[in-house]
Amino acid sequence: MDHHIVAGVSIAGSCLDVLGSLYLAYDLLGGQHGPLRLLTRAVTYSIVFAIGYGLGLGLFFGVASGAATGITVAIEFNRASRNEDHHSLFWEGVFSAIRGAAFGAGLYRIAGFRFALAFGVVITLGQVFAYSRGMRPALDYSASRRPRFSPKLLWGSLARTVGYIVTALLCNAVVEHVEHPWLLALRVGLVTGIVTTVGLIVSPFIEYFADHLPARRLGAFGIALIFVGFSLQSFQYWLAVLDVPVH
Repeated sequence: MDHHIVAGVSIAGSCLDVLGSLYLAYDLLGGQHGPLRLLTRAVTYSIVFAIGYGLGLGLFFGVASGAATGITVAIEFNRASRNEDHHSLFWEGVFSAIRGAAFGAGLYRIAGFRFALAFGVVITLGQVFAYSRGMRPALDYSASRRPRFSPKLLWGSLARTVGYIVTALLCNAVVEHVEHPWLLALRVGLVTGIVTTVGLIVSPFIEYFADHLPARRLGAFGIALIFVGFSLQSFQYWLAVLDVPVH
């Protein structure tokens, strides 16, 4: 077995232990108004976006872009849930840069370094422009058990889809030529548009869940995460006990 896999399993176990401990300490962290609400949003959105991007553009792209999108969107939604005004354009630019860098990193293995760098820069600028025009994830924010969809969100998803397709074609023509540019552009644009739309539609459910965190269930969930984390951490020792060769 590859030693990188063993190390990855152990790291994942440690992360689950930490996450489980946070859920167990829900009351100590301020209960319903503590940072665990933000953590719950970040983890849930990251999983939703990672699955969508991963299915459409590969595992590495899914993990990188899913985490970046999930965490930044969670920060924006968490602020909106407290009925506070949106972040300044500077911080919205920072969020855009984080997502742009993650998209570029995800495309690096698919289309090369120069293409990925150019794509990341262009979509970052595009997102900043969208923010300046009032188009942001928390637009028409709601926390309920009903899906959220509006003409503004539909227009934003459509603009993102077309924008990503055009950006990919421009990067191919100007910076670096890739195989099957139209196929890659359509793949990136459609996957991004569909995943973004689905994420915005289900966001009220996630927001409702984050605002109604049941303490006892969270404690049980935390214990389960710690147990899974311990099992993953012990994986490397079971390999040694069973004399499984590690390369």
